[in-house]
Amino acid sequence: MNAGSDQERAEINKELKELYASLPEDEKKIFNEELQHFLTHEVARIKSDYESVRGLNQPN
Repeated sequence: MNAGSDQERAEINKELKELYASLPEDEKKIFNEELQHFLTHEVARIKSDYESVRGLNQPN
């Protein structure tokens, strides 16, 4: 999450929780599936970036 501070991160989390609570049950299922897809994609990207940078410190 691109929050500039802990306070901003807390505000974003609060907004997301309120949004989620307002969704009908069928939309909550879709929201959860899309969130899971997003998180899986982002973790894979971060892992790839980390491994690329980590590899710079090792000899060829």
